[in-house]
Amino acid sequence: MEKSLGRGVFWTVLAYVLWGVLPLYWKLLAAVRPVHILSFRIIFSLVFTGTILLLRKNTAWLSSFAVRKNRLSVFLAALAITANWGLYIWAVNTGRAVQASLGYYINPLVSVMLGLVFFRERLSPLKWTAFAFALAGVLVMTVFSGTFPWLSLALALTFGLYSLLKKRTASSPLEGLGAETLAALPLAALLFLLPPRAPGDLAGLSPLMWALIACAGPVTVFPLFCFAQGVKPLPLSAVGFIQFINPTLVLVLGVFVFGERFPARTIAAFALIWISVILYSVSLVKRQSRM
Repeated sequence: MEKSLGRGVFWTVLAYVLWGVLPLYWKLLAAVRPVHILSFRIIFSLVFTGTILLLRKNTAWLSSFAVRKNRLSVFLAALAITANWGLYIWAVNTGRAVQASLGYYINPLVSVMLGLVFFRERLSPLKWTAFAFALAGVLVMTVFSGTFPWLSLALALTFGLYSLLKKRTASSPLEGLGAETLAALPLAALLFLLPPRAPGDLAGLSPLMWALIACAGPVTVFPLFCFAQGVKPLPLSAVGFIQFINPTLVLVLGVFVFGERFPARTIAAFALIWISVILYSVSLVKRQSRM
């Protein structure tokens, strides 16, 4: 049992560390427009995932389109994750990694509220308090900066909606990603062709840059594989703590590697968010101890 838990922690931590350092990869593609990076991410994720599934002779992921209810969930999930990917790539490559990290700090609480709305889940007083602190952090950032943190909330909401839609499907993570990227393929083609686009925009890229673009498939799939391997034996409380590795690493990269500003008003907002995160994690531990 302890060996199984140890493996679970290893794979889950590895997944969130990989997601946390992913901005370094997007920065390598800074010469490519974010909309093109998104298009290639969808295409190469489909190629990489589809190849693995076909080599395993797994065609179950294609049956997701056979049932109308499942088909709708897959298309909506594809839209949600495409929006999330696009916003995240744009945020990192336009100097907004700190705002992106805020989005992933508050994402679990957005998921909690979506569960309250769509599944009528009951919230403990501790989770209500955590949500109140997160809301206070958003208000502080809005009041003192004069700008509503729409990017952070959009990232949290799109990923929260994606997670919500994934709860309605029984497919494995790899099968789900295959079906979703296949559903998003027409959108990827549209994004690629939409103006404005200079004719030589992509033709002038070096072979090394094209190799990096092709890596978008493995870069997307491997952390998902690690997460799927690690999350099964772990209690919810452990995953709840580990998931905050991702936004913490993104925040560190944004401030200390990418040189983004982190003024006092932002620190104050993040302090309230961090209190919210602590309360949320404590609520998970309490819930797990009662199970």
